[in-house]
Formats: sequence, structure tokens, C-alpha cells
Amino acid sequence: MGKETRAIGLMGGTFNPIHYGHLVTAEAARDAFHLDRVIFIPSGQPPHKPPSVLASAEHRFLMTFLAIAPNMHFELSRVEIDRQGPSYTSETLAYFHRLDPDVDWYFISGADAILEIASWHYPEDIFRYAHLIAASRPGYSLSRIHALARELGEEKVQRIHQLEVPALAISSSQVRERLRLGLSIKYLVPEAVEHYIEKNHLYEHGP
Repeated sequence: MGKETRAIGLMGGTFNPIHYGHLVTAEAARDAFHLDRVIFIPSGQPPHKPPSVLASAEHRFLMTFLAIAPNMHFELSRVEIDRQGPSYTSETLAYFHRLDPDVDWYFISGADAILEIASWHYPEDIFRYAHLIAASRPGYSLSRIHALARELGEEKVQRIHQLEVPALAISSSQVRERLRLGLSIKYLVPEAVEHYIEKNHLYEHGP
């Protein structure tokens, strides 16, 4: 009798800052897709976001560490932060596939981002190495997926799975805007992350 295939989630993002929406999404994906664990991967140099809107990679890494520490099923990876150059999902998934080709890898991201996957770096590799979990707010329509199927092929699109997460009403941009305006972010981010942001005076100025 062959060994059972393991399933592991990969939660990519800038985490600028990480908030409860990210954590609830990761836990919901772990439950819905029977994942052994979820590995959080803060991006080092996201190609689609200007550096001016980002806290440093180390700040974002440490905030993510503080946020996920209480959950024994969550882990953290420096693979994108330590890699030189832009952080491409295709390269990250290839790295994890090489690490353990017997695992079913599930890449977790927002539905808006995944619907733009045709414009990502080597999208064919992304589908080759992982299933995709498109996290969305309840009622969000994935109708644009039909256009994606025409562009990438039906077989690839069948590897995209929708996951409705009510807590996705929270966004990092909302958290940053509240900080810029001097408003409370309590209950939007974990308490340890709130204290870290306050101690290091993050997001007090800028977009």
C-alpha cells in the first residue's frame, strides 16, 4: 500500500502588514482542503508594487512571525526575502516542488490576484507545480475565469479552487490608511503585530 500524499498550503503575499484576514484565510484553506500545514511566504521584492508603499522585508517578516506564532499548523519561509531580484511566484513554487515533489502544493492568494495570473511570470509553471486557492469575500463572482480558460486552457483553470472568507473585508491598505490617520487598528491585526507597528513607527506617513 503506497504512502498517503500530503497536502501543504503556501500563503504568499506582501503582508504589509499581515492582518486577521490573512490568518482566517489560511486557517479556512487548511480546513477546506485538508492541508497538513500552511507556510507563509512574505515577498521580498514584489514586482507589481512600488517599494515606496512597503515596509522593509525584515519588518514584514517579523510581523508575520509574530502573527502566526500561536498556530502550530502555520510556518514561515524566508525563501522570497533571501532570494535576489523580484519575487516571482513561479520560482517559489518550483523551489517547493524541488524540495518535495511528492507533496500536493496549494498556493493561496486573493481571487483578484489569481484572476490576473495570465500576466504573472511563467504562469504555466504555477499550474504545473500547484493547485491555486482563490480566496474571496462571500458573493464574489469568479465569472472572469471563463476568459482565463480561453487564454490558458480549461485544464489549467480546473486547478483553481474558490474559497469564500468573510474576514477578507479587512485589507492591508485599510490598515495602513487608519494608521496614517492616527486611527485604531485593534482587532484588525493581532495584538503582537499592533505593538510591533507602534514600537517601530511603521506606516505613520506615506500611502
